[in-house]
Amino acid sequence: MTKTPGRLRRTTASLLSAVLAGGALLIGGAVPAAADEMRDKQHWLAGSGITKAWGVSKGAGVKIAVIDSGVDASHPDLKGAVVGGHDASGAGSPDGLKSIGAKPEHGTLVATMLAGRGHAAPSTASPSPTKSPESSPEPGGPDGVIGVAPEAEILSVSTWLGSPNPGGKSDLDQIPEAVRWAVDNGADVINISLGSTSPQWPQSWDAAFLYAEQKDVVVVAAAGNRVGGNVQVGAPATIPGVLTVAGLDRAGVASVDSSSQGIAIGVAAPAEDLLGGLPGGQYAEWEGTSGATPIVAGVAALIRSEWPDMPARDVINRIVTTAKDAGAPGKDPLYGFGVLDAEAALKADVPRVSQNPLGTIAQWIQVHRRGQAPTSAPQPTADALPAQPTLPPATVPAVVPPSARDSMVAGGVVIGFAVLFVVMIVLAAIQLRRAYKNPALLREEADTGVVQRIDVEDKRS
Repeated sequence: MTKTPGRLRRTTASLLSAVLAGGALLIGGAVPAAADEMRDKQHWLAGSGITKAWGVSKGAGVKIAVIDSGVDASHPDLKGAVVGGHDASGAGSPDGLKSIGAKPEHGTLVATMLAGRGHAAPSTASPSPTKSPESSPEPGGPDGVIGVAPEAEILSVSTWLGSPNPGGKSDLDQIPEAVRWAVDNGADVINISLGSTSPQWPQSWDAAFLYAEQKDVVVVAAAGNRVGGNVQVGAPATIPGVLTVAGLDRAGVASVDSSSQGIAIGVAAPAEDLLGGLPGGQYAEWEGTSGATPIVAGVAALIRSEWPDMPARDVINRIVTTAKDAGAPGKDPLYGFGVLDAEAALKADVPRVSQNPLGTIAQWIQVHRRGQAPTSAPQPTADALPAQPTLPPATVPAVVPPSARDSMVAGGVVIGFAVLFVVMIVLAAIQLRRAYKNPALLREEADTGVVQRIDVEDKRS
């Protein structure tokens, strides 16, 4: 199936041991001919109120960690945006900039939507008739992709997902390591464009996400896509305190294919007809909550830039409380609190809160892990399974031989029933013998068939 010549629809391979899915790609190898065409395709910038939010903030001073397949920092739209990185897989480059895994382009797509700066056309090319770097009202150059937070900085944390990792590290190893590294290296926002088919997560993840919560980092994750098998929201988007993003179609309605559903959803954002950069300086149209997530994470970066001292719980609260209600009134499993409104999130008067409206992993651990909050992430094995509720060991009752008294009672009962049975047989035999010798003494009632004895007078003379 094709959308336009030269663009082939492909479904993003599953991530995290074939249980996490990113989104669907419509790959385009060539850059569009005109800058205006490229910018016009970024419909979410105006549609979600982002261009108006830029009047308040463009994300300066904020670091966003992209936990994904690696980011190509040489992409024209990311020059100067990527300021550090790390490889959590053991198979990438130490700086996290090598594109790896089953979908190596995934991380660059996400990063350009987050903090793409655009670029100026080469001097040999004909300038855009309507825009130039000096006259453009948008940040960055007139060509290429502009991210939601174009002045924010990117930390690339590469992971090998979706196929066997030649570096040897399992998904259970990579995710907590990636989260911890991002927190330790100054991430204000963490973008995890991954969704799973299971709402459970391994206990080895508890400590890492608790660490991010304690260090006041905003974590934004994808709800997953039905087309990738994610009928319901799965981990890590189900972890309390994480801002989970659902997907919308171009009409602003919950996407059938490029979204999922669940009570963990916090907000919904555009997930269809998206545009991002590919490694090697190319571009692609794509869809899925993998693309909706950086839109919301970018707005979180705009808020953190404007209010650097604002706690993560208030950043999340501003996003969800200013969202436009959709679907069933109030919070619902398709839209969460509603549709993202970046302008309102930056401009509305929103009271501070004392708790994250999406819950906290600390409280969850106290309830579901028997009150023992881990202080450091344990080292899981490659075949570790999601933690199961801990049950007390089964107690097998000891075998006790019967007492002599119990044996005597049981024997008496058996003998008693045997004697009663013999007596009944003897009485029946006597009765039948008497009836055989004197037939006149018997009469049968036709209605009931009950044999009943009657008295007869002796009429012998």
